[in-house]
Amino acid sequence: MNRITGILTPHLTPVDSNDRVDEDRLREYIDWLIERGVDGLYPNGSTGEFVRFNPEERRRIVRIVVDQTAGRVPVLAGAAEENVKETIAACDAYGEMGVRAVAIVAPFYYRLSSEGVYAYYREIADSVSVDVTLYNIPLFASPIDLPTVIRLASECPRVIGIKDSTGDIAWMMRMMSAIRPIRDDFSFLTGWDSSLALMLIAGVDGGTNASSGVVPELTRAIHRAVKAGDIEYAIRLQYRLLPLFDTMLGVGEFPEGFRGGARSRGWDLGSGRVPVSPAQKEAIQQAQDEIDSLVTAGIASLTEGP
Repeated sequence: MNRITGILTPHLTPVDSNDRVDEDRLREYIDWLIERGVDGLYPNGSTGEFVRFNPEERRRIVRIVVDQTAGRVPVLAGAAEENVKETIAACDAYGEMGVRAVAIVAPFYYRLSSEGVYAYYREIADSVSVDVTLYNIPLFASPIDLPTVIRLASECPRVIGIKDSTGDIAWMMRMMSAIRPIRDDFSFLTGWDSSLALMLIAGVDGGTNASSGVVPELTRAIHRAVKAGDIEYAIRLQYRLLPLFDTMLGVGEFPEGFRGGARSRGWDLGSGRVPVSPAQKEAIQQAQDEIDSLVTAGIASLTEGP
């Protein structure tokens, strides 16, 4: 068994004043996250705004992250492109760079049937030279239903896990109940921060949580508390994470609130790749004090101990 476990950070992508990937700041940020105990890194995720960068930029981001990580933690790289052939090319490129696995969101824009989703992933799994994790985020992409997950897990050795961002605990439990008996190496990761502790208690292997790019100490502590059997402490910490996550999620256009969270930790990672209106800029500025306060409270809760 070699599951992907722990908290893997789908980190923000720093941009400079010329709207280019800020390599120096990205390298510094990666070091900071690793020093604070993240279990892995996840470039080109939703939080990293992968759809707002071009394919060359996405490859450069992964190359920088793999190089700076230097084997200290595994890298799970988002590899979704606009069509299956480009996605396969990205998977192979990232595999050559040394990632642990790639994460591929189900096809987006065009809503595919379950059979179409299966065919998409099956072609990728049969073609690539790197392990693949499915990424289920029905809010933005074609949903991956349970029969499709079971088929892919049963038929494709390269498909080694799923990141699920629904936050639906019963759905996650149904997947684990169906797949664990046939694939003990299959990883289940939650991408919904507000249910992190509950998902871990239910038996998932870890999380890919945007909040871990802001308060990595807190998300790590939740994971470790559950693994140690200290459920009461994990739930107490979850209640500290919940208002911070909700506030950052609700500010501006995603992931602007998480950039605000990074600023609370001393990181100016730029303004991102999506324009915001003057009214939104004002709202983001007004929310900064609340985010600062919630970040401080979240970190302070760790000093209270179990």
